[in-house]
Amino acid sequence: MTADTVARGQQPEVVLVTGMSGAGKSTAARVLEDLDWYVVDNLPAQMLPSLLELVGRAEGALPKVAIVTDIRGRGTHRTDLAAAVDEYLHQGVALRVLFLDAADDILVRRYESVRRPHPIQGEGTLLDGITAERGVLENLRHRADVVIDTSDLNIHELAKEVRGAFAGGDGDALRITVLSFGFKHGIPMDADHVADVRFLPNPHWVPHLRPFDGTDSEVADYVFQKPNASAFLDDYTRALATVIEGYVDDGRSFATISLGCTGGKHRSVAMSEELARRLRQATGVRVAVRHRDLGRE
Repeated sequence: MTADTVARGQQPEVVLVTGMSGAGKSTAARVLEDLDWYVVDNLPAQMLPSLLELVGRAEGALPKVAIVTDIRGRGTHRTDLAAAVDEYLHQGVALRVLFLDAADDILVRRYESVRRPHPIQGEGTLLDGITAERGVLENLRHRADVVIDTSDLNIHELAKEVRGAFAGGDGDALRITVLSFGFKHGIPMDADHVADVRFLPNPHWVPHLRPFDGTDSEVADYVFQKPNASAFLDDYTRALATVIEGYVDDGRSFATISLGCTGGKHRSVAMSEELARRLRQATGVRVAVRHRDLGRE
C-alpha cells in the first residue's frame, strides 16, 4: 500500500483471519462477508504482500477486506505467514489479525467428526499435526489483535463474537427489508412476517387517486386519515422491535417483513414506507423498502 493512499485518507481496513485449523475460520469469514467485507479465502501466505498492494491501489473500491489464510500451504510456505504480517505491520498498514483457537482435544474431536486428516499431520497422528501447527502459529497468535477461543462455542455463538469485534454496532449485522405486495399476485415466498392491511379504506375506489400509488403524499394522507392505520403501526412497530432485538441476539443477517393489500399499489405501499421509517427510528437497524407489485396491473 502506498504512502499516497494513506495520505489521501483512503486506506482500506484489512483483517487477516487465521488460526488453528478446525477452529472456525470459515464461520468467521461468512460473518464478515455478511457484514459487507470483501472476503478472500484460502490465500497462500506468500501472496499476502501482492494482495495488500492491490487493495491499496483500489482507491476506495475495497474499503473492507478480510483475508483468510493459514498453514495449508506446502513446504517453506508455511513459515511465510508471520513474516508477511510483520512486514506490513512495521509499515503502519491498517492490518488487524483475528486469530481463531481451540483446545487440542476439541480440535481432535472436530477432525474425527468430519473424518479428515489434519493438513500437516503427514504420517503422524491428528495430535501430531495440531501440535506442529500450534508451534508454527505461536508467534502470530501473540501479535493478534483479536483472539477468539472457540472451544466452548457453537457456530452461532462464534458468529456473535465475530460480529461484536468487527460490526460497527449491534444492529449493523442485521438487514431488514419491508416489502409491499398484492395478495392477488401471491404472498412473497421469502417473507418472515406477513401483515394484511386490507382493513384500511382502498384508494383504488377514489377516482382521482386511482392513477397514483402509495408513495404519493395524497394517497398516503388518504390511507392514514383513519386513526386505525397509525394505531396498527404503533402496535406492529413495538412487536417487531422485540422480534428484531431477538434477531440481533441470535445473529440473524436478514429478515423480510411483508405488508399486503389487494393489488400492492396503494395501501401496502404507503404503510410499508411508514413502517420502515418507524423501524429505523425504533431499532437503529438497516431497513430497506421494496414494492414488489408496484406497476403491475
